[in-house]
Amino acid sequence: MDRHRVAVLALDGVYPFELGIPARILGAADGRYEVDVCSVDGGPVETNAGFSITVRYGPELLESADTVIVTPVDPSRLTRELPEEVTAALTRCRPGTRLASICTGGFVLAAAGLLDGRTATTHWECAPVFRRWFPHIRLDEGVLFVEDGDVLTSAGAAAGVDLCLHLIRIDHGIRLANVAARRCVVPPFREGGQAQYIQRPIPEGDAASTSATRQWALERLGEPLTLPQLAQHAHMSPRTFSRRFRDETGVTPRQWLIRQRLDRARQLLESSGMTVDQIATDIGFATAASLRQLMHAELGVSPAAYRRTFRAATPAGGPVRAGTA
Repeated sequence: MDRHRVAVLALDGVYPFELGIPARILGAADGRYEVDVCSVDGGPVETNAGFSITVRYGPELLESADTVIVTPVDPSRLTRELPEEVTAALTRCRPGTRLASICTGGFVLAAAGLLDGRTATTHWECAPVFRRWFPHIRLDEGVLFVEDGDVLTSAGAAAGVDLCLHLIRIDHGIRLANVAARRCVVPPFREGGQAQYIQRPIPEGDAASTSATRQWALERLGEPLTLPQLAQHAHMSPRTFSRRFRDETGVTPRQWLIRQRLDRARQLLESSGMTVDQIATDIGFATAASLRQLMHAELGVSPAAYRRTFRAATPAGGPVRAGTA
């Protein structure tokens, strides 16, 4: 089995936590990825945590990589124009190489001209500077990650985990992504459109949570769940429930239900022989047409196309690219 080679580019001022994310998450995907770290000159890299690290490779690693991930650096080291050695390193990437960044790594891709005309994200605190420096890039600081063709960017810190799980999903399907998430004891899926946790009010100590109701709803996705039913289960008024739900999840109850049902649909399309009509009924959509419409709106593909793509992602095959899936 050919392994997908991932080069992680570490720059001076790198955050050690984020630097380790690709190897930890992708390394939990049943040996499908080979992850290595490189620097622009093959020498040690200074972290922002008071110590330096040695790396195995120099920029030549980028020439053979299928995916290149740029890790974040301390914001105090960010510049609008890249040092010559960083630019030279990035030019080693082959045409068609998938590019990704974690947190402020997006500034590096932007300064290299690799985000021109695309939509991207970064840590919300750095968004004003990003907009000022790169006005030609469509910035969405309200999401965890953005996939724009073969370039992906993510928000701060733990959003790098979401990004790497998403890479596994689009390469090998949701089942392997869930396996990797379980091994790393992290949530298997936080929708890319889920808002970053920006100035969200913390519920008061005696405030009830909607988490129990969310779990209750997950066990009943095939039923026609309504806002009054959800609110009743949580012992709240619909208005209070909606407000508290959005505070805790960043989305409305309806949006959350649609995403959970689509997530379940993806699992069934990958792992079962159920027809699209059967799946639509099983997950609570009134008709197969509703499933097709919502899946196309959210993922850009039809259920049939999604099934064909991920049924092709057999253990013996190489990585499969599935656009926005």
